[in-house]
Amino acid sequence: MATPDLTVRGGGIFGLSVAWAAARRGAKVRLIERERIGAGSSGGLVGALSPHVPEQWNDKKAFQFESLAMGEDWWSEVEEASGLSAGYARLGRFQPLADDRAVEHARARAEEARTLWQGRFTWQVVPAEGEFVPESPTGLMIHDTLTARVHPRLALAALVAAIRARGGEVLIGEGEEAGPVVWATGTAGLEALSEDLGKPVGNGVKGQAMIVGLDARDRPQVFATGLLIVPHADGTTAVGSTAEKEWTAPDTTDAQLEDVHARALALCPWLQGAPVLTRWAGLRPRARSLAPMLGEWPGRPGHFLANGGFKIGFGMAPKVGEVMADLLLDGRDGIPEGFRVEASLKKRVKAEE
Repeated sequence: MATPDLTVRGGGIFGLSVAWAAARRGAKVRLIERERIGAGSSGGLVGALSPHVPEQWNDKKAFQFESLAMGEDWWSEVEEASGLSAGYARLGRFQPLADDRAVEHARARAEEARTLWQGRFTWQVVPAEGEFVPESPTGLMIHDTLTARVHPRLALAALVAAIRARGGEVLIGEGEEAGPVVWATGTAGLEALSEDLGKPVGNGVKGQAMIVGLDARDRPQVFATGLLIVPHADGTTAVGSTAEKEWTAPDTTDAQLEDVHARALALCPWLQGAPVLTRWAGLRPRARSLAPMLGEWPGRPGHFLANGGFKIGFGMAPKVGEVMADLLLDGRDGIPEGFRVEASLKKRVKAEE
């Protein structure tokens, strides 16, 4: 390959998305991953592409909505270029409603969604009836049609193949940098940035999940407090994932995952008897701002950041890739202020619902 126009460090979802967005525009791209593709949290199991609640709109929610809305076409192009399935499907999501107050709030949010989601997707309160639906104390649940899913590991493999099909390089180990360098190196990248700036900008939060052998591939995913059940295109179902600020073994599953599994069986009895096929645990990079961290690396000209995907990295990835390609290739800066490094140097904002 000739000298690249752009170098990306990191083979997780943000790094691959930036590399793909640049390669599809004709840029010569070199992606360097030191260990293996999906070595960090992007190599997990869940793959839920789901929105925050449609209320109290802000730049983060608007960015996320735009990314989720463009996901179908974006992933379709990845699949076409690579010849591989990413396991993408927009099948929606069910959320059980615990009491009358929850029902009232959900119906109010349905009104907000009509405007904020531009009439393109719906958020409705519907009866909790039919196959593969969650148990609900009120007999009602939310059904949104914006939520989608990918199979994380299939999606990463498809992105690698798509980048190579467009003439890009994906190197495992080391390689020479040229052009602007994008650091998309997850939790290790947050630690390096914190050390460089002398202030904490983020940390790794442990997550756990499992895959069970149940085929519900054409059904909506299920979400409840602390629970995600995501049917995948390969005939398996993901169950997870936890969020643990305090942990001793970042890459090992433990009793907390067993508790998640037990609660998932109570919520979705149709999971009973499904064998556990795979378990995963790892650290997900969370910026102090609770938003993706994009843009220039302060004090390092020519170096940029794409980090902090935390629990919404796959859903944010299409828009993250395109915005970073706009900046690096065309000089157009469309990064929201709350996504810049400076936002994570300020006092941490209150976690969103």
